[in-house]
Amino acid sequence: GMSHILTHIEDHVLHIVINRVDKKNALTRSMYQQMADAIFDAKHHPDIRVILLKGHGDCFTAGNDIQDFASKEESEHVAETAAFMRALMDCEKPVIAQVHGVAVGIGTTMLLHCDFVYAQPNTRFVLPFINLGLVPEYASSYLLPKIAGRRKASEWLMLGEPFGTEDAYQFGLLTDIVPETSLSDKVMSVCKKLVEKPAFSLLQTKSLLNNDTDLIRQQMDIELDVFIQAMGMDAAQEAFDAFLNKRPINPDKFK
Repeated sequence: GMSHILTHIEDHVLHIVINRVDKKNALTRSMYQQMADAIFDAKHHPDIRVILLKGHGDCFTAGNDIQDFASKEESEHVAETAAFMRALMDCEKPVIAQVHGVAVGIGTTMLLHCDFVYAQPNTRFVLPFINLGLVPEYASSYLLPKIAGRRKASEWLMLGEPFGTEDAYQFGLLTDIVPETSLSDKVMSVCKKLVEKPAFSLLQTKSLLNNDTDLIRQQMDIELDVFIQAMGMDAAQEAFDAFLNKRPINPDKFK
């Protein structure tokens, strides 16, 4: 079948495009692995100077494909997702995200690991982990308080309600909000500018900015352990079962 992750290199930019339009670009384990491989391979590819992440269709990504994940044992979830997380986290080359529609769960937390993030004005973000009986992932419990402050991080992670671009921009998640009609032009012009910078200086600048990678990695690993634990508990089991069977959550079981 058609690949759900499309990649091509153009003018020294590696485009990684999430392309599962009929499922709102929901991510399966194989899609995570394909993105991980693409980012990892870019490291040893001298022609690639910049990486661009975006989604086809009407959104960036609806986050994890719950169908794909719920059918697996708790601990099995993690391998491909963690491979993607680590690949992006350890990526030495600049990464730009072009965001529109919705960015759910990891669709939002992956932005914390990009260097530039541009979004259309009507984009919606949500970190719904709490509402699935889960916990933050991808070091978001470390990075969000750092960029947005503790108050905003608590609101986003403890209530798990959607928020818009104004909030996302004001609290440091976005580089800029760009009108729909000029979003890709803006992103391509930033890519071009980066490609034209001296390569050594650009890589070293990113490396110098990433001066707390040990703490970030450590927090990600701690979160993953708790995440796996949470997946085996009644609340998450109830949330997944309700989702898969298209029924409301039973509040007595969701505690």
